[in-house]
Parts: sequence; structure tokens; C-alpha cells
Amino acid sequence: MCGFPVGSASIMADLPIPRRPFSVKRVPGFTTLALVTYVVLYAPIIILIVFSFNEGTSLAIWERTSLKWYALAWKNDAVQEAAIRSLVIATIAASVATTIATMAALATTRKKPFRGMTGIYALINQPLMVPEIVTAVALLIFFAMIKVATGYTGIVFLIAAHTAFCTPFAYLPIRARLESMDLSLETAAADLYATPWRAFRRVTLPLLWPGVIAGLMLAFVISLDDVVITEFVKSAGQETLPTYMLGQLRRVVTPEVNAISTALLVAGVVLVTLFFLLNRRRV
Repeated sequence: MCGFPVGSASIMADLPIPRRPFSVKRVPGFTTLALVTYVVLYAPIIILIVFSFNEGTSLAIWERTSLKWYALAWKNDAVQEAAIRSLVIATIAASVATTIATMAALATTRKKPFRGMTGIYALINQPLMVPEIVTAVALLIFFAMIKVATGYTGIVFLIAAHTAFCTPFAYLPIRARLESMDLSLETAAADLYATPWRAFRRVTLPLLWPGVIAGLMLAFVISLDDVVITEFVKSAGQETLPTYMLGQLRRVVTPEVNAISTALLVAGVVLVTLFFLLNRRRV
């Protein structure tokens, strides 16, 4: 007679039943909730893009497809001036913030733990923990004192404010990249009598580069679309593109604002796509 040996049934009954690993996809209602979330997130953006091609001035009634508002925005001197100023501020602030963040990340990950490291980490990430309006008011008061004492009201204050606010956004991906890197290559370079600077330039930096680019991009985007800090710190005649758009919305809403928003969205998507492609090639 074929079959399991006597007692095998009881033994198998005592064995634990294998369980499938938990997956959020199997939670009841997950698919519906995900679809609703995507609709809430992206439906307004799609509507904005569609109505940026509307020839009429209405934001609710479709008339005819046209590039009229893109042409008007392109020829608008105020838009051009604000866009150039935004790009200059974002480029300089992101570059300086990424440099500071890289040095801070190296100092907090390539050193043995020391007293005060937690305080330094909290200090670097302070703009993330404090409401942006609080940071804006603090910068307003601080820079106002300097402006009164020196009489200088140039764009440097905006660049400094954006740099201070963007530094933690650049710091986090760079630190994460450093923590995931193997120290053996850097140790091998030191064993081969490489100076600290040479080891950093030839070994650490090439491995760290994707994190640096990610931090630079994140800081650039955060600076480019910042409104609160810019609105508090800027002097007269220092409108950036987001503050210009906010001023226009306070007066009258036209599809020109939709066209500018769509252009910013496309620029951001292109930037992220380029980073993804470059990072994948590197990997």
C-alpha cells in the first residue's frame, strides 16, 4: 500500500503553514485608493496644461486651440526678466548649497562619531523641521538689519536665503549616497599612499557623483519655485518667476499663467529625465 508513513499526517499538521510575504497590493481597496490619489494629483495639472492652449481668456470655457498665450508670455519683458533672475538665483544657490552639503556630508559620515554630531545633523536640517514661514520671517529680520547698516539691497540676499534653505535638500541625497558606499576602495587608495585630496578626487567623488547631481537638481528645483522666502526677502524690482505669477493671480487670472506653469513643468520633467538617463548610464 502506497502512501505516507504512519504518523506522517500528524507530523505535517504540526509543521507551520508557510505564509506569503505581506504586500500592500493585497490590502482591500488599495487599487481604488491609488487611482483616486493619482486622479487628485494629476487631474488639475492636466487641466492646466490643456487650458494653456485655449485661445480665449476663460479658464473654464474652451474656445479654440492656440499658442497665443505662449507667444504672449515669450514676448512679455516682465516674464523674461523674472525668468532670467530665477534661473540665475537657482543656479548659484544650488551650486553653493551642493558644495556646502557635500562637505557637510563628508564631515558627518567619514569621521568617527563624536560628541555634537547629532546637533550638527539637526542644525543642517533645521530648514526642513521649521515651518518655511518662520525661516522667512527670521531671514527678513536678519537681512533687514544688514540692509539698514550697509545700505545694500542687491540680489545677494536672495541668493544667500535660497542657499540656506536649499542646503538640507542637497545634503540628504549626498549623505545617503555616502552611507551606501563601500569604504574599501578609499582605504585601498590610502594604503597606496594617495593623499586625502587625491583619494577624494579619484575614488570618492566619482562614486559620489550621482548623489551630488541628485542634490544639485533637488536644490535647483526647490530654489526655482520658492515663493514664501523670496516674497519676504526680495527688495523692490527683484521679482522671480513664481512671485511674478503670484502677483498676476492676485490681479486677474489669465491663460498666460497656465502657459508659464506648463513651461516650468516641462522644464522640470526634462531635467529629471536627463538625470535619470545619466545616472542609469553611470550605473
